[in-house]
Amino acid sequence: MLTPETVWFQDELQVRTEGRGTCDITRDVTALVGRSEVRTGLCHIFIRHTSASLMLCENAAVEVREDLEGLMQRIAPDGDPSYRHDDEGPDDMAAHIRTVLTDVSLQIPVSKERLLLGTWQGIYLWEHRLQAHQRQVVVTVAGVKS
Repeated sequence: MLTPETVWFQDELQVRTEGRGTCDITRDVTALVGRSEVRTGLCHIFIRHTSASLMLCENAAVEVREDLEGLMQRIAPDGDPSYRHDDEGPDDMAAHIRTVLTDVSLQIPVSKERLLLGTWQGIYLWEHRLQAHQRQVVVTVAGVKS
């Protein structure tokens, strides 16, 4: 009996953020999954930074992401005098805390060459710094082609 061979595909997205907030990267990740030609498998997404994160979140109501940002501002406020690390400004340590409390990687199943996202799910890069940054996101897809 022949079994399908596992194939691997990897590429990197360059995402320019506009400062603190979310960037929808669903289309970019979806395009890479299509390029991978993996029919059934798993998509792993990883951000290579300590002051930004990834999340699966509601894609229809921006208020959901705004409310999450408000919660983070209460949990990890900028410029808290108890922070000892502030080398890059008052938002520095707060950004690290926010990253540790969220995700730097996501795993999403792939079926029929498509991400198995729910209707209201989107993939977001969550920038935790106040200033714009260039962020690198590694997308790895593994699975079988047929």
